[in-house]
Amino acid sequence: MTTAPHLPPPASEQPPGRGSDFAGLSRQIGAAGLLRRRPGYYAARIALVVLAAAGCGAAFLLVGESWWQLAVAVVLGLVYGQLALLAHDVAHRQVFASRAWSERAGRLLGNLGIGMSYGWWMNKHTRHHANPNHEEHDPDVAPDILVWSREQAEQSRGVPRFIGRHQAALFFPLLTLEGFNLHVSSVRALRQRHMKRPLLEGALLLVHFAGYLAALFVLLPPGMATAFLLVHHAVFGVYLGSIFAPNHKGMPTLKGDERPDFLRRQVLTSRNVRGGLFTDVLLGSLNYQIEHHLFPSMPTPHLRRARPLVRRHCAELGIPYHETGLFTSWREALRHMREVGEPLRN
Repeated sequence: MTTAPHLPPPASEQPPGRGSDFAGLSRQIGAAGLLRRRPGYYAARIALVVLAAAGCGAAFLLVGESWWQLAVAVVLGLVYGQLALLAHDVAHRQVFASRAWSERAGRLLGNLGIGMSYGWWMNKHTRHHANPNHEEHDPDVAPDILVWSREQAEQSRGVPRFIGRHQAALFFPLLTLEGFNLHVSSVRALRQRHMKRPLLEGALLLVHFAGYLAALFVLLPPGMATAFLLVHHAVFGVYLGSIFAPNHKGMPTLKGDERPDFLRRQVLTSRNVRGGLFTDVLLGSLNYQIEHHLFPSMPTPHLRRARPLVRRHCAELGIPYHETGLFTSWREALRHMREVGEPLRN
């Protein structure tokens, strides 16, 4: 296992010419054809995920009033995660060259499919990619319920201060609420100025929520319907967190005017997760997080092939390239959360 990298010196102290280090890598990636779209791959992947969702719907109807519905809820939570991964790829324009088609597909998969606002998520995720792990610019490390640095911990008040003391132990339990948080954040975002099509997004969200709740509470007894809803969203939230938490949590953070060049900014703040085909499918190939951050529009099946090129390029430049196993990645993230919460415990 490689050790977590340290941040480079400020740009003023770096050797000249480092701003062009990414250009050489980009030429290698382009020459290898790794930025070409894969319509056949995505057609097959979309068909499989849609069939899985339809299968969950059919199983829901066939099982009827039985506590075996909770097994259906577990599977549906995993299918929701795969739908979210597809929405992610669409948003990065890995599937369609057209922005209009990407937005249409993103709203169908996000708003209608899983009840998550495409416009809200797109705005948030774009800011994350521009400044990964920057405490002032990356919304994914903004202090909310959890804190991501000792400075955030010392400045926290209220609920974040209370939870921050034991946030490592509470992290996975809190993820069971992440599915509900996506719904609430999506509805609240409809009034934000950055939303391009709030009425359309709101209508699609309403159709999703109405259809979902009607199916549950019309076809199942209230107690069983409530249990299904809770189990489904708990699995969905934990699955999403297990996909995205290993990518950056526990890696170096930036603040103030710390801004390495693009190549280092993306590589030093990201973590790759080793694994085979099962890991790639489970994590939607986002386990190649370094390659994804460097080339966000690269189709996911190409990320594995880009890895040796990126790794070699980083080695030639002396840039730490952090890669570990799945369970170790979670352990590193949790260790970081425990360390930054230490000021609150003391």
